[in-house]
Amino acid sequence: MSSLRFKAIDKLTADRVEGNAPSSSKITAIFNENVFTLKTAREFLSDEGYKSLAASIKSGKRIDRNMANQIAAGLRQWAESKGVTHFTHWFQPLTGATAEKHDSFFTLKSDGSALEEFDGAALIQQEPDASSFPSGGLRATFEARGYTAWDPSSPAFVIETGEGRTLCIPTIFVSYTGESLDYKAPLLKALDALNRSAVEVCNYFDRNVTKVTATLGWEQEYFLIDAALANARPDLTMTGRTVFGHAPAKGQQLEDHYFGSIPERAYSFMRDFETECYKLGVPLRTRHNEVAPSQFECAPIFEEVNLAVDHNILMMDVMSRVANRHGLVVLLHEKPFAGINGSGKHNNWSMATDTGVNLLAPGKTPKTNLMFLTFFVNTIKAVHDHADLMRAAIASAGNDHRLGANEAPPAIISIFIGKYLTEVLTEVESRVGKKFSEQDEIMLKLDIHKTIPELLLDNTDRNRTSPFAFTGNKFEFRAVGSSANCANAMITLNTIMADTLAHFKKEVDALIEKGEKKEVAIMQVIQQYIVSAKKVLFEGDGYSEEWEKEAHRRGLPNVKTTPLALDAFITSKAKHLFETHHVYNHLELEARHEIALEDYIKKVQIEGRVIGDLATNHILPTAFTYQNTLIQNIKGLKEIGLPESTYKAQLEVLKEISEHINVVRAKVEEMTEARKEANAIAESRARAIAYCDKVKPFFDEIRYHVDKLEMIVDDRLWELPKYREMLFLR
Repeated sequence: MSSLRFKAIDKLTADRVEGNAPSSSKITAIFNENVFTLKTAREFLSDEGYKSLAASIKSGKRIDRNMANQIAAGLRQWAESKGVTHFTHWFQPLTGATAEKHDSFFTLKSDGSALEEFDGAALIQQEPDASSFPSGGLRATFEARGYTAWDPSSPAFVIETGEGRTLCIPTIFVSYTGESLDYKAPLLKALDALNRSAVEVCNYFDRNVTKVTATLGWEQEYFLIDAALANARPDLTMTGRTVFGHAPAKGQQLEDHYFGSIPERAYSFMRDFETECYKLGVPLRTRHNEVAPSQFECAPIFEEVNLAVDHNILMMDVMSRVANRHGLVVLLHEKPFAGINGSGKHNNWSMATDTGVNLLAPGKTPKTNLMFLTFFVNTIKAVHDHADLMRAAIASAGNDHRLGANEAPPAIISIFIGKYLTEVLTEVESRVGKKFSEQDEIMLKLDIHKTIPELLLDNTDRNRTSPFAFTGNKFEFRAVGSSANCANAMITLNTIMADTLAHFKKEVDALIEKGEKKEVAIMQVIQQYIVSAKKVLFEGDGYSEEWEKEAHRRGLPNVKTTPLALDAFITSKAKHLFETHHVYNHLELEARHEIALEDYIKKVQIEGRVIGDLATNHILPTAFTYQNTLIQNIKGLKEIGLPESTYKAQLEVLKEISEHINVVRAKVEEMTEARKEANAIAESRARAIAYCDKVKPFFDEIRYHVDKLEMIVDDRLWELPKYREMLFLR
């Protein structure tokens, strides 16, 4: 038993790695320890510098260069007190990961003297070049200038990597000509657009509202696998998922892992990575076992969207680094194991005013109920009108494996709102065409507040097959993939909401100008929106064939693959939407479409290569070895004169193995040819479709026969760690 698989199993049982224990029993004692918060800034900045930074964070006021010098000096002083020698502009390029280039505070003056220096210019802007990041044709390599610019609304932090410490300054990343090359820049623009539209609508109800902030609470699902076992699987190493693997006798069917006792090794890892996250200001609140074996989830307290996105992408990095010191590997792929639940990243989204009101929470008075109804119905209308963009925002090669399977919602974008709110909307719709004599009386009759206990009950038992579900005081966008940057979904959702609210305001104002009372005008437009958007509402089983047929009858889009889903980003409708709200120009949209297609192509291409490599260099040689063993066995029995009936079983197994071997070999060759044909296609969209329709179908065909071989070949010969080992060995 000298194979890599058995060595990995031996290592797992013999080598238990312990990580760093939390430095304090109280989370409050370490929370934000490594973050340059306003409280910290008060200590290290002058009054003038502190007020300038605070004003920029709260209202987006620009910080001038002179003031930036003061802030940079205080920031360096704080960082050096923590042992920092280098700083980096921390940004989110269109790779889906984070990026950083470290520069030291150290510098030499003209007279040769050495000193530590960090000025306002270095804080505000850098030119990292970074020409190899995806740009979708926005810039050529020889026109490599890319600029990072400080985002004061997301605080600087110190990241600890081993014994080293680096000051990280969250920034946007743009081209020389100003186009966005990252996720943060368009996200900030989308949030600004939502704020402007939402404030205008809020002012119908409360003139004191001057700012509306979108909030996000993400739920991160992930798998935790022993590093030795993961490293013995080239497919996990290269693609983040297992391309082969027969289902174990026990999977998740007993549901005994879900919310069960957290395994000790996983618990040690969780405490360790949570400690690191708390020091970085990530407000983690929840941890638990998920449905699939070796699957877990964590979730934070709600935050402003921009900060929440930064914290999620930061946490993903921290998780991977901390897992490494525990001898574990975190799998963030949407479907790392076939036959059991995949992983998502539910985006719980709402809006809050600077007067302390959650706009998606039912109120206690007719006026606040009407405000809730306004934003609630506008959200439904936004998703209905732009369902294709919502689908495109969560499209990826990994998520294509997950959508519509097990716990994941289908590719059809629909909204679940529950029994009681459905009744409320039906009540409102039933009054279409009727004259409102007294709007307050009508709203009192609706009396949404009295149904709150029932609402909470209804939404606790929510529809888990819905891609977009109302869950009491927020909407949960459940279709986002676990490896995704939340920004992609949030850019789209906040932009379409900004657009819908802007149209709502125009329509209400037009009715008011015709002499309608404000409340009556609001209710009339709400009614129109309910009528036009109600077909997106669905309370049933999103996995059923009946729903697919019903969705088709309703005219709802059902785009099941990424190459086609991405088309929504480059329609004239999408370009008009994003350009109107200054989130993307048409060049940026076309570039992102191109980048997403290339990402899809490369990931499917890598998976195809890995499948070919594993089948040819691992699976078939192992099958040949066992095949020869059977041949020798049969030959020996035959030579000593035993009748064929005594080795009939061996002959049948030999025949079965030979059939699987031949199919695997033939299909790998066919897949390779299909890949070559796809690579010859110049246009990205056509090439992506070819990979989707012509190359990818071979994956499941080859897998079927490889997984059959796994169940036939002598267990002692099988090289790859099996599902039962990866998912259940602790």
